[in-house]
Amino acid sequence: MKAQHLYLIRIQYLGFRFHGWAKQPEVKTIHYMVDRTLAFVLGHHDFKTMGTSRTDAKVSALDYAFELFLHEQIQDEAEFLIQLNINLPPDIKALDLKKASEDFNIIQSPRAKEYIYLFAFGEKPHPFCAPFITTVPEQLDIDLMKEGAKLFEGFHEFKAYCKRPKEDTITQREVSFSRIEPNEQFTASFFPKQSYIYRVKANGFLRHQIRMMVGQLLLLGKGETTLEEIGLSLKGLHTKEIFQVAPGSGLILNKIDFEEE
Repeated sequence: MKAQHLYLIRIQYLGFRFHGWAKQPEVKTIHYMVDRTLAFVLGHHDFKTMGTSRTDAKVSALDYAFELFLHEQIQDEAEFLIQLNINLPPDIKALDLKKASEDFNIIQSPRAKEYIYLFAFGEKPHPFCAPFITTVPEQLDIDLMKEGAKLFEGFHEFKAYCKRPKEDTITQREVSFSRIEPNEQFTASFFPKQSYIYRVKANGFLRHQIRMMVGQLLLLGKGETTLEEIGLSLKGLHTKEIFQVAPGSGLILNKIDFEEE
């Protein structure tokens, strides 16, 4: 599709009832719901949308972006955003819409992504926590997990933290920030008294990378792996197979920054 007008639209969504961003046959996804709503608001299907990346099933986003390609210019951007929100389902919200330059490419444009993962341990939480927080029944050594999180910072071999990588997948990645901190960002009357945030930032991540990193940190906190073993895994020298993938519902895309902004 050769479009004359390009727009960058930011949205946020609760991913608990969706099978991720990308369209898939016979399941409900964020991309499907966004395109269906756009078609209704525009009054036609002569458009194209492209997301900045895929997100897994049940993963949420406080800041996600997609590109909208149109033949005709949107005449009233503020009103268009209002109509988009009126017609989107309640668990998806459009935050911003702005014109993008012709050479902007949402996939290839340099960007930094920050994800957070919410977790707690001990007593089983209120059922309303299910879309937001992963809770493990075992006691966790949070101080040891904080040490483990710092090991992921820097340039490492993350092949062990990628679900079924292809032969041409570049598995060496640089993580600029990887820390565990008390959760002071999200509160609710039904949340556990104490919960934690794993915060991680990089230019890009491999398939299931963050959830597998969280899986190792949880195993570390339970005493089922060691700092040394995690260090070896980041050199491709680990002796234990890494298979633990943390649930998707604790993962949130917190912020995405594009270089041109």
